[in-house]
Amino acid sequence: MARYGMLIDLTKCAGCMACTVSCQFQNELPPEVHYIKFYQQEYGTFPDVSLVNIPVQCQHCENPPCVYNCPTGASYIADGGVVLIEESKCIGCKYCMTSCPYNTRVLDEETHTPMKCVFCFDHVKEGEQPMCVQTCLGDARVFGDLEDPESELNKQINEKKARPLRPDLGTKPKIFYVW
Repeated sequence: MARYGMLIDLTKCAGCMACTVSCQFQNELPPEVHYIKFYQQEYGTFPDVSLVNIPVQCQHCENPPCVYNCPTGASYIADGGVVLIEESKCIGCKYCMTSCPYNTRVLDEETHTPMKCVFCFDHVKEGEQPMCVQTCLGDARVFGDLEDPESELNKQINEKKARPLRPDLGTKPKIFYVW
């Protein structure tokens, strides 16, 4: 069975936010709601200082605190290791939001239930790529099966020595970054 993951190459990301816009369009989100949040980080020493754009979304962790802290089972791990929310089971307690160390869940103001990136799971089940990957202008995103050693995703993770955000947290994120 597939185990989906993603690589984001920060050396290619221009911070254009095409991924965010396509995600908003795909998920019919209002302009103020983002499943992909951008952070900027400076690195280097003056005068050789650079700025890197860091897009952060649900990391679809293998050890997701949001799932383990959900009292109703509304947050769960679906086929392919994708972390999803079953809205009908959600009681709006927001435990999943407070337990996500990546701060990637947002509240739906109408239903009062948390929402998040779902790796465009309906598209993926049909053999398509997530919208953020399809629309990335810099080809900074690669999506694929972490179980397939021959996948482009695994090749790039190994070749570029990509690593997850905050591996020290023990959540085992399935989004890897090239710095």
